[in-house]
Formats: sequence, C-alpha cells, structure tokens
Amino acid sequence: MRRCRRGAALMFELQNYLAEISGFDAVSLQPAAGAQGEFTGILVFRAYHLSRDDTDRTEILVPDAAHGTNPATAAMAGYTVVELKSDERGNVDMDDLKRKLSPRTAGMMLTNPNTVGLFEEQIVEVARLVHAAGGLMYGDGANFNAILGIVKPGEMGFDFMHYNLHKTFTTPHGGGGPGSGAVGCTAALAPFLPGPRVREGQQPGTYGFFMPEQSIGRVKAFHGNFGMLVRAWTYIRTLGEAGLREVSEIAVLNANYIRTQLDALYPPAIDRICMHESVLRGQIAGAQGVRTLDIAKRLIDFGFHPPTVYFPLIVPEALMIEPTETESKRNMDRFIEALRTIAREAVETPELLHNAPHNAPTRRLDEVRAARKPILRYDREKFAEMMAE
Repeated sequence: MRRCRRGAALMFELQNYLAEISGFDAVSLQPAAGAQGEFTGILVFRAYHLSRDDTDRTEILVPDAAHGTNPATAAMAGYTVVELKSDERGNVDMDDLKRKLSPRTAGMMLTNPNTVGLFEEQIVEVARLVHAAGGLMYGDGANFNAILGIVKPGEMGFDFMHYNLHKTFTTPHGGGGPGSGAVGCTAALAPFLPGPRVREGQQPGTYGFFMPEQSIGRVKAFHGNFGMLVRAWTYIRTLGEAGLREVSEIAVLNANYIRTQLDALYPPAIDRICMHESVLRGQIAGAQGVRTLDIAKRLIDFGFHPPTVYFPLIVPEALMIEPTETESKRNMDRFIEALRTIAREAVETPELLHNAPHNAPTRRLDEVRAARKPILRYDREKFAEMMAE
C-alpha cells in the first residue's frame, strides 16, 4: 500500500456510495460507457459459470423491449440470445419466461424500469425463477435515475448492474458523453470484476489499487474515465441521500405530468402510471398519413429538440418523452402546448407536418444515405452539391 493520493480516496468513496445506493457488495469504476459495462457484466457471468465448471450455460434471456445493446452484448460474448415477450401490461411475460428457462440459461438481462418507462411488477418473482434455474440477473442501469433512494436493484434480485454515471449522476439523459459505465455486483461475483479497484490500507488515509483474484482483467486504460468519476462523486456529495431520492421523485412526477396532459391526443403505449419517461404513440385520431417522424420534425419549428422516436421497437409509432428532473413546469407546459398544436395541425393541415421542419438550417436529411455514405470530412463543394439536391 502506498500513501493515498486524493484520486484514490475519491474512487474509494465513490465505490462505496454506488454500492450503498444500489444494494450491491462491490463496485468497479473501470468501464467507459453503459454498453461496455454490459459487456463487462456478461463476461463476469461467463467467468463465474466457468469457475464452477458449468459449461452448458450458453443462453442469455433478453426481453423484446430491451435496449439494442443487450442482445448485441450477449452475442458478442458468445451467447445465444433468447427473446422474451412482453405482456399486455408491459412486463416480462411470465409464462414465456418459464417456457424459456432451462439448464442452458446463463442469465437474463433486464432494465427496471424498462424501456417502456414502466416498473416490472413481478421483478422479485422473475429473479427467483432465473436463480432457481441456475442463471444470474443482469440489471441494465440505463433508467436508474427513476428509482434512486426508493428501491435498490440488489434487493430486487439483480446480481450485477452497470451505472451510467454520465447520465444518472451528472447530466440528464441525452446529454451525451464522455461516458462512464461503472458496475456493481454481489459478493459472489466480486472476485471476477475488472480492475484495478481501490481498497483501504492498514494505515489511516492510505489506499491501494488491486486486481480481484479471478478478475476478467482490464476493460479500460488508466483507472476508468476519471473525469466522470469526479463529477459523479461531486453530484452524490452535493445532493446527499434525500437529494438523490428527490431526483427520482421529480423525474417520475414530470413524466407523469406530461403523460396525463397528452394521453387524450397521443395514446400511451401502456395505460399505466409511468416512471421517469412516458412512451406515447404518434397515432393521432383523424390525422391521415401523419407519422411519429412528422411530429418529431414539426417540434423543431417550435424550438424543441425532438425526443426519441420509434423506440422501444414493440410500440407502434413510439414517441419516448423523458423530461428528467431538471425541466421546469414552464418548459414542460410549452412542450405540451406545442404537441397539442401539432395534433390539431395533423388533422387540419397535415402538409405542415409532412414538410417540417420549416425553420431549421436544413430540412429532412436522407438518413439511409447518411448511414451508408457518411461524409466524415467537410468539403465545401460537395456540401453545396448535396444541398442543391
């Protein structure tokens, strides 16, 4: 052990804060993003099963409403992805889960609240069934900001979870990077965590870095994305226990305020109280040929960045609105009024929506062409030619 530098002390405290907030026994701050945190978790699952000579577990269960990174992560780690259906209330279909659990089940990946913005009502039973089959529960922490200080993933039955430190503990969702995908887990999985982690020395004020006994190794250079660790530590220290709970309470309140103000015009995906985000459908009664994309583009004319559209994939014409805890009622009311106006336009003058945006530097972009033929370097002549088209 060597005399602590402030950075090591900060990392040690952050590990402990995150473990307490989530109900886990151990935390690694290594991963650089949520997707890398997912990959880390599934590699830890694999290492755990192999350490027990349990080589027949080749499947990962993933709900049909999951983030796309979940099945991609499982496939990248060499697992077969088994899709689970959702029921009419937006939960994992319990009958489908029971049918698909088997001695091949290595684990299940689940976001709670899920991507439809709903709390999994049978989460404890889901975890019990997976564990009874010998599998492990992976928690996708993308929506952790909805339950801070209210319920702990470790107490719901999850064995492993990633935290989006750059979202939940610093910047509202959609704020961009840089990222940090710290991970937490149970004591049984702690020996396999990536390192280095930080622990206390024998002398007060000393800390040291160490690699867990059966670590899967490093997943990021240095000690993780340290700048984001400082921000998350500061956020937690500033708000404290009561403040973190208030973050979630306000995020949930804001989302439900928007839902109840708009659900008569934009049908909700599932008619339930939502958590931090409200998923509506851009299917306006009496509007001919108007789609969610038209609504999103028209919002630009009102000065709003459009919310996520067409996700989750199981919701037709999905419009996912996540106000987070930072939006004022005044801003939300402006947003609500804009969507009400757009709903009227969709019925009376749908061409306004079809041709939107009208007040932006560029009109609708060819997204297929952009994906297949990206322009990675600015060229004035080519840009002018493209705009002329």
